[in-house]
Amino acid sequence: MKYLALIILLCNPFSLKADATQYRILHIKDNVYRFTADRHHSAFMVTDAGIFITDPISKDAASWLKQQLASRFKVPVRYMAYSHNHIDHTAGGQAFAQDGVTVIAHQLAADDLHMTKAPTALPDVTFTDKLTVTLADSQVQLSYYGTNNGRGNVAMRFMPANVLFVVDWIVVGRMPYKNLPGYDIQGMIQSTRALLAGPPFEIFVGGHAEIGKRADIEHYLSYLEALYAAVRDGMLEGKQLEQLQHEIKLPAYSGLRMYDEWLPLNVEGVYKTLVDSSYFNFRPDLQTTF
Repeated sequence: MKYLALIILLCNPFSLKADATQYRILHIKDNVYRFTADRHHSAFMVTDAGIFITDPISKDAASWLKQQLASRFKVPVRYMAYSHNHIDHTAGGQAFAQDGVTVIAHQLAADDLHMTKAPTALPDVTFTDKLTVTLADSQVQLSYYGTNNGRGNVAMRFMPANVLFVVDWIVVGRMPYKNLPGYDIQGMIQSTRALLAGPPFEIFVGGHAEIGKRADIEHYLSYLEALYAAVRDGMLEGKQLEQLQHEIKLPAYSGLRMYDEWLPLNVEGVYKTLVDSSYFNFRPDLQTTF
């Protein structure tokens, strides 16, 4: 499928370059669009009854998006849903919340935003498992698959376009970020398995990197599983971090962007998780020091 990219800077009213940040809007399918601010993406859905937006990303990004939505679609924003608690996706929510927009988040994300005094609008509506929002003849289905990246990270399915939006714990065409800050590697694997076991989707939109299909997510999951197994099994053999970083290569995934730069860091992230969260350093069956 070819996607209609609205990326002609300055000439196209959907796009511009402001300061050092490039903003653009991409039509995905039917009434679903992707909003990009540099390396961050969010998604939104336009209906006759109003607009459903996701992560505002930043104060400046939210301001730009608000102006574009008002000038292009002539219907108000009704809902804004945060994908999770991380501030590089949730900042700037005040730009929309001040107009009476209903703000939605998973309960864990909402708790974190409140307790950390995050510079964004706090949620009006929270949920713990699933939530469906209906606008005209369209729906957004929000689902929590457990711990994976950050707190309260949810998948959003836009229907009937059947576009799936997930931030951070699934990335298409690129390695997971550096040494996996904020990642629960076991939870990422389990959440991705659960998502793939659910209803089929047509198009995947991520909070970073590329647009993709089911096969792209299967490849990503396979990488996570191979990475985790390689680090775990190496540690069970008593190998230290530096040795694991030198030995683990996983060439089947060398086509992922940032493979050379981030593979050693990915190894470090899993290693530290197995020490910090799984207490490998306290295991009586391992005669080594991590």
